[in-house]
Amino acid sequence: MNAPEKLESNFGPSPDGIIDSAANDEQIPPALKVAPEIIRDILETTLEGGELDFTQAMHLATAEGAALGALIVVADHLRRQTVGDAITYVVNRNINFTNVCFVGCSFCGFGRGPGAADAYFLSAEDVARKAAEAWERGATEVCIQGGLPRDLDGLFYRDILRAIKRAVPAMHVHAFSPMEISYGVDKTGMPLRDYLQMMKDEGLGSIPGTAAEILDDRVRQELSPNKLPVSRWVDIISAAHELGIPTTSTMMYGHVEEPADWVRHILLLRSMQKRTGGFTEFVPLGFIHENTRLFKHGGARAGAEREEHLRVHALSRVLLHGAIKNIQVSWVKLGFETCLACLNAGANDFSGTLMEEKISKAAGATHGEYVAPAEFRRQIRSIGRVPAERTTTYKIRRVFEDVAIDEQPVPPPAAANAGAGLLQQFPLSSTKQVAPYVDGAY
Repeated sequence: MNAPEKLESNFGPSPDGIIDSAANDEQIPPALKVAPEIIRDILETTLEGGELDFTQAMHLATAEGAALGALIVVADHLRRQTVGDAITYVVNRNINFTNVCFVGCSFCGFGRGPGAADAYFLSAEDVARKAAEAWERGATEVCIQGGLPRDLDGLFYRDILRAIKRAVPAMHVHAFSPMEISYGVDKTGMPLRDYLQMMKDEGLGSIPGTAAEILDDRVRQELSPNKLPVSRWVDIISAAHELGIPTTSTMMYGHVEEPADWVRHILLLRSMQKRTGGFTEFVPLGFIHENTRLFKHGGARAGAEREEHLRVHALSRVLLHGAIKNIQVSWVKLGFETCLACLNAGANDFSGTLMEEKISKAAGATHGEYVAPAEFRRQIRSIGRVPAERTTTYKIRRVFEDVAIDEQPVPPPAAANAGAGLLQQFPLSSTKQVAPYVDGAY
């Protein structure tokens, strides 16, 4: 069998017949020409606007060599067709308000028992102070998630929203995974829709579509038996969308799942989006294995390899074409080099600045906790694309087409003066420390 033809890319000649980027649409004919006939037919269906079924998607999910090269080229074409050449990012701060959690996910290195020496819990005022600091540094969003302590007050999530909106009224609050929403419902005894409406009224702007992992109950039982079932995740996200609360969508890959699980997961999200239209983006999340019980006990592979990252991002673009416009890379999990390759394989968003990040770091991620906006722009320009700062819901705040004016200050968001003096108004209260950790404290 002849070796697949090597295609040129923005990164130069690609090893092993796998391309890192699609420089332009002229690469589509040669890429399809060297691909197997079945892959060529499937990708041509996509290019003609057809929607792929499970069987067709499985051929793409297992593509290698020239087939993977063709998938990447077509995915990048669809990206360009859908959202253009801009690569977006958001200036935000990630706030993980507690690492105390009873759920015990085997893939998590973040959660602690209540007696752990390094357990912590931030008050609502602590969170508001961090939000105020972020606003003064140019952030337009705070992303808030945490563990699930057994003794959590049922209205604590509401109190966080109130504290932030009191401190920084114009800050977008992107907060509380479906697992946390479900926990809040259980703690308060409120009906789901009433609880979500209350949270929206108190300032919840959007919900991170995390706690998804793989949307298959068989896989979820292996990863975390205490995690909410697929039906509950779908119900919470659907109810949020129906109430006008947008969400992201995610998928964790590189652990115990198989390509068929990716396909079923993505097709479920596609069907949900066709019904509700509430997903702002899809975020493939590569599994960070180093410090997790799942990996240490031999239950998972050591994360995804480079080709798998490319395959998942390209597959996502193709299967979600016409449904979810934005495909995001996770720099904290993948690092810049792999992110840039995925941004030339169908993805179009670089995620956020974060400012701090504890969950991936605790699992063993080594790519840092903060990326300055200027560094995002430098990385984006390195692959010949245009940087653009966005809001949480993908409204463009500024396009940085001219390198010469790149470092001019970004105009502050509306009501920017709302952040003035907030550090004095909300002095940081001490983080609650607890007794030394005793394994199995729950």
